[in-house]
Amino acid sequence: MSSKELTYQIATLRDLGGVIQMAARMASRGLEAGPVELVLRRPKNQRSLDQNRRLWAVLADVSRQVEWYGRYLPKDAWKDIFSAALERQDVVPGLESGFVMIGGRTSKMTKQRFADLLILIDAFGAEHGVQWSDPALRVFDEYREAAA
Repeated sequence: MSSKELTYQIATLRDLGGVIQMAARMASRGLEAGPVELVLRRPKNQRSLDQNRRLWAVLADVSRQVEWYGRYLPKDAWKDIFSAALERQDVVPGLESGFVMIGGRTSKMTKQRFADLLILIDAFGAEHGVQWSDPALRVFDEYREAAA
């Protein structure tokens, strides 16, 4: 049996019947290999795909325009820097050299916390003279409107 995890969202009573039948069929097949687990919970208010697209647009602008301690860093590095600042993550020495950031990830952020991350990036860009691209400008305009 695979350890694949499946998630189905139930928004109405009509959805419930089909999901329960499917869960019963899948659980009965899985029982041949051992116990199965069924979990019910409210969906997390996690970031949307739209927020994710917006994040990468602004990170692209920062990575092209901001020199950080003598280097231009890739988008992934900037994402780590901004999320570490937002979450007040800790830094520990690496096993062989350098330092490693430990703590939360953007994939675990709620929509609101993700919006806070975009606001932090906007403020940083303003302080460092970043000229935002059209996709990035749309991001910030939408978040400013939502915050008002």
